[in-house]
Amino acid sequence: MSDYDVVWPRSPRTAELVTLAPRPASLEGKRIAFIWDYLFRGDEIFPILQRELTRLIPGVQFVSYEAFGTTHGAGEHEVLDSFPARFRELGVDAAISGMGC
Repeated sequence: MSDYDVVWPRSPRTAELVTLAPRPASLEGKRIAFIWDYLFRGDEIFPILQRELTRLIPGVQFVSYEAFGTTHGAGEHEVLDSFPARFRELGVDAAISGMGC
């Protein structure tokens, strides 16, 4: 036999698995929120996404990242905690989150 201990190469699991929210079958007629951390080119990328998704998906609407605030920095926890209420208030059906690299 060997003089070496056998070890598992991965660390212990620290987060519990959670059930994801149900996904809409289609984005037709849905309202999509853009969420951004204000770090990397969201101001350039989101208008392109909006233009192309509007071209491809009938009746889709968008809520700008400006309606939510940054998801990075001193107030990020408050912003994240506000999402459920803000999404209900603004009629958001889905979100696209952009973050810096």
